[in-house]
Amino acid sequence: MPLKKKILELKKKTEQASLGGGEKAIAKQKAIGKLTARERILALLDEGTFHEYDLFVEHEARDFGMATKVLHGDGVLIGTGTIYGSPVAIFAQDFTVAGGSLGLMHARKITKIMDHAIKMRIPLIGINDSGGARIQEGVNSLAGYGEIFYRNTMASGVIPQISVILGPCAGGAVYSPALTDFVFVVDNISNMFITGPEVIKSVLGEEISKEELGGARVHSEVTGNAHFYAKNELECFDQIKKLITFIPWNNTKKALRFEPQLPKKGVKIDNIVPDDPSKPYDVRDVICALVDDSDFFEVQKHWAANMVIGFGRLNGDTVGFVANQPLVMAGVLDCDSSDKAARFIRYCDAFNIPLVVLEDLPGYLPGVDQEHAGVIRHGAKLLYAFSEATVPKITVILRKAYGGGYIAMNSRHLRADFVFAWPTAEIAVMGPEGAANIIFRKEIMEAENPEEFRKEKVAEYKEKFANPYVAAAKGYIDTVIEPEETRKFLLHAIEISANKEVIAPARKHGVPPF
Repeated sequence: MPLKKKILELKKKTEQASLGGGEKAIAKQKAIGKLTARERILALLDEGTFHEYDLFVEHEARDFGMATKVLHGDGVLIGTGTIYGSPVAIFAQDFTVAGGSLGLMHARKITKIMDHAIKMRIPLIGINDSGGARIQEGVNSLAGYGEIFYRNTMASGVIPQISVILGPCAGGAVYSPALTDFVFVVDNISNMFITGPEVIKSVLGEEISKEELGGARVHSEVTGNAHFYAKNELECFDQIKKLITFIPWNNTKKALRFEPQLPKKGVKIDNIVPDDPSKPYDVRDVICALVDDSDFFEVQKHWAANMVIGFGRLNGDTVGFVANQPLVMAGVLDCDSSDKAARFIRYCDAFNIPLVVLEDLPGYLPGVDQEHAGVIRHGAKLLYAFSEATVPKITVILRKAYGGGYIAMNSRHLRADFVFAWPTAEIAVMGPEGAANIIFRKEIMEAENPEEFRKEKVAEYKEKFANPYVAAAKGYIDTVIEPEETRKFLLHAIEISANKEVIAPARKHGVPPF
């Protein structure tokens, strides 16, 4: 056959395969407000950079009528491209082809691009939109999931892994996103659950919708399984693109450096923290007063809001921020906030991103509920993560630093490289009110005017301990700084610790308090 005819044949086959499940299936996908798998990839990647592989792969199933079924691309697209010029590997499940169900060849396509991403040391993006395991292929489908999970684990801490839930993601399929670094969800589109509403109804007799069980809001606000929430797909893609600018290609590199910028002129750090230590404020305002262009990219914004985590830049370089949020529950540490921070710390440490900690908390949240929920174990995760991290670690104590919370938030005792404190810092075993009530309990009860005597002792405790100078005298903090000096001290600390090296004891790996 002449070359021209072969090229025409190729174009015809490519066009046919590119339609996935066909025009009717595509129309149905669009009718429920969803983009197609191909449209999603093209919208996310730089224009003209998507290179697709394995377009002509076909399934090998022969049972239950599968022998005569043609599933173009076996329900998943794979390939490579760039985002703002940075290379990425990507796959997108195609719901128009057999509901995006995962069979053996479908899984092999995904594992092929995963292997490629690991070998080339580039980020991996997976777009999930699937009805789950392909029942007609039996154990082959389960084997496919297992191969994916194994690669997720092997790639962890080596390349960034990003999961995007743009449709159903149920049963065993949910564990791949759970093993990745960042999960993106979209309102009214994303669903994640192990057992669906139908199973719950048949087993427990309870009626529940997909959104109530495992919708985007549930995983953003309640479970913490999602890191970013968007109202529509295009907003979600913008979030992914911004994230890519903050993180490195792999664990041997640093994030790309941007042109340094000053914080925006209207953001003044001196006026953010109230003089009254009982009054709340938004710690994100402090972060915005420190970072380049006042641009802070928050992670897991809607879950465990008493802890703030996210990325910013200082002098053009990416930095990870971990901060107590006095605006929510006075910024206390609890089970969820400890988990949230610990995971983020380990991510930053794996990918060479310096950590800046802004501390203002009254300690761990007391109560039977927290104790029974395992706050000891969860709180230990935060201690473990900070202790293990070898990237530059800098703490600024803004106000309260009480009890175990003081230790947990990257104290010198967990090998923080630099610890600075504002003059408003209060470093003590507990707050002055509680401490005075305990230390002077007997004297207060026997005093002629108990309330007046108690106030005197609270003031005495404040003068002695509720300040940064006792800790400074012991060398537990490096220096007391004015708020407006904070950015200058952070820039210098990061510059000085750029070539930091930590020699740890030889071991296979530690055993975190999972």
